[in-house]
Amino acid sequence: MEIDALLNDFATRSFRDTADMDYIAARMSYRAGLVEQFHWQGLQALEKYLKAILLYNRVKAKRIGHDLTKALEKAKQLPFELELTTPALQLIEHLDKFGRFRYLEASYYIHGPKLVELDRTVWEIRRYCRVLNYKINNPDGSVTQMLPIELERIEKSKYVHPHKLRIIGGALEKILDKKDDAARGSLVWQNGFFGKKHRKTVTMRIPRQGKNSPLSLHPEMLDELKEYVYVSKEIIEAYSGQS
Repeated sequence: MEIDALLNDFATRSFRDTADMDYIAARMSYRAGLVEQFHWQGLQALEKYLKAILLYNRVKAKRIGHDLTKALEKAKQLPFELELTTPALQLIEHLDKFGRFRYLEASYYIHGPKLVELDRTVWEIRRYCRVLNYKINNPDGSVTQMLPIELERIEKSKYVHPHKLRIIGGALEKILDKKDDAARGSLVWQNGFFGKKHRKTVTMRIPRQGKNSPLSLHPEMLDELKEYVYVSKEIIEAYSGQS
């Protein structure tokens, strides 16, 4: 295989397909009321989708980590603009704020239909999560640049039912097509964006929950805690001087 094909395969299998699994896991966590896990898994899904898009388009992004803001900043180097709605950008900001703190180093809260917001955001970002910038050699010797055509298809997707947009060979699509897949129920449950038919409404519990970090309650333990476990520079700076 040529190196371009290998890099695209890595973007698909290591980033997009894995992001699809993280997305389903986030839906499962939300349904079970596991807010911290929902935050982390949702962030992981969006992070990997964005990294896939960057790799498909050969944008160097080695120092993004789990920072969605950095990923979106890198996305400005793409040969096209990621068109994301305000609700999607707000959900990204929410997950960026709370999702990366896996050990309750920082307090969190959740309110509103965050699962619906995640479904929408995944759908919006995932539209770009494939090879878009390629060309076709025509029989007459001419060359067709496909990026404008692919972007037009993405633009038109806003005007059809979301479930009709499919990625050929996508992991989510394979799960949807296999009725006995163990993950299918968790993917389609109250999902207005991914499924086999149009869903006009969804019904689910809207959580209103928050949890204080142990460090926010007792910042005086910070110096001693650092002797036993890793504490990020960001957290150290946030709690230093509060005891």
